[in-house]
Amino acid sequence: MTRPATEFLGATVHPWTMEQTLAHIERRLDEGRFTRHAAVHVAKLVTMRSDAGLRADVAACDLITVDGAGVVLGMRLAGRTVPQRVTGIDLFEGMMALAARRSEPVFLLGARQAVVEAAADRLQRQHHGLLIAGTHHGYFGQDVEPVFEAIRASGATLLFVGTSSPMKERFVARVGPELGLSFAMGVGGAFDVVAGLRRRAPGWMQRIGMEWFYRLAQEPRRLGPRYAVTHTVYGALLARELARALHARRK
Repeated sequence: MTRPATEFLGATVHPWTMEQTLAHIERRLDEGRFTRHAAVHVAKLVTMRSDAGLRADVAACDLITVDGAGVVLGMRLAGRTVPQRVTGIDLFEGMMALAARRSEPVFLLGARQAVVEAAADRLQRQHHGLLIAGTHHGYFGQDVEPVFEAIRASGATLLFVGTSSPMKERFVARVGPELGLSFAMGVGGAFDVVAGLRRRAPGWMQRIGMEWFYRLAQEPRRLGPRYAVTHTVYGALLARELARALHARRK
């Protein structure tokens, strides 16, 4: 039985396992209910505090999972029950298996065209029967109408947007059943990983919540300043939340 959604630092999240998340998505597919998915980690939670557009795009999603280890730890310290991380890339892989089993046609949007095509090829070799209905690079800027038309014309029912935040959240918020879709989610840099251009952290680092450190070691100039700011702000927000929770328990 899945737990109800809960609130943490101003964001609604669904604290479920991967199995529960995939079962929920499949149930909505069976019921013909369109689903938008978002995942939250420390940087996104912090950015949502000052970016009203991003906050609205995430809040508009039907399913919001806990991606970052820092968010899992913070929620547990605040007394919330979070059984495990449900990372975007792991959910993406799970959705590929589900799509292949159900014969749901998939559209991959994002990265360079050669990268997204390489990712599509690898996914089809990994998941027997997977139908990639279409691919499109992520460098379309503000000219989204041709992309919408490509998705519609492809016949895809599942859309995966491999661009950075807040672009992927903004795009997912704009798509719906009128494009023939049943499900849409942002997957960030997943296509680069699938195509073999970027490596994920070893399994043991993922299990102890240090995947962020592995990414930082790979891209220190780009991620270092961002992590320094977001993690400092998050620490302050979490301290205030823990103090509030402690005060509430003492009353």
